[in-house]
Amino acid sequence: MTTARLPLFPLNSVLFPGLVLPLNVFEERYRAMMRELLGTDGSQPRRFAVVAIRDGHEVAPTAPGLPDQTALPERGPAAGFGPDPAGAFHRVGCIADAATIRERPDGGFEVLATGTKRVRILSVDAGGPFLTAEVEELEEPQGEGAEVLAEGVLRAFRAYQERLAGARERSLSTGAELPDEPSVVSYLVAAAAVLDTPAKQRLLQAPDTAVRLREELRLLRAETAVLRHLPSLPAVELTRTPTSPN
Repeated sequence: MTTARLPLFPLNSVLFPGLVLPLNVFEERYRAMMRELLGTDGSQPRRFAVVAIRDGHEVAPTAPGLPDQTALPERGPAAGFGPDPAGAFHRVGCIADAATIRERPDGGFEVLATGTKRVRILSVDAGGPFLTAEVEELEEPQGEGAEVLAEGVLRAFRAYQERLAGARERSLSTGAELPDEPSVVSYLVAAAAVLDTPAKQRLLQAPDTAVRLREELRLLRAETAVLRHLPSLPAVELTRTPTSPN
């Protein structure tokens, strides 16, 4: 396995390979991270690791909207994550490649990154201005029956979208092309489905594509069945997810 030491960006959401990640960075520990990434050789990818914060731990206050003016002052790279920050995070995350890092006049940053590869967090270091982690890249075995499962997941995903669109009382566009490569399907559906963070984390850390697809098929069928019996639920309640930089 390939290992590397990367800046670590904890979020209250899960990043999947292929998913676009916009970030509004205003906390000093993450500003320092972005300044360092801007200082890297322009020919090299500006990579950092994204990891989901476990339930019950403080969420790092970086979000797509305006900064929270009531937030506590910055208290170092591990602020809010306890004496052993590694225990505050899930062990499987995703590398993000920052295509754009733009510094604002107020010193914050607007960042646009894309998830690339899954990684396992081996250790976390809080000794610098921001958290860093030693990570190992995880392979993505296809698993038995992945292609057939992907077809079933796409059908179930279409039915799920149609139920959501019906509950919103608007039509679903059918012109969008969906992928057919099993691992891409598995990550697309995992990112797009309205699921809580623990469910998304279980999908991210699935041992192979077939296992992820099989779990998605189960989840989509269950969610579609719920939507079928709640046709009058307001759309905002069906689609609301916790605010996150994702």
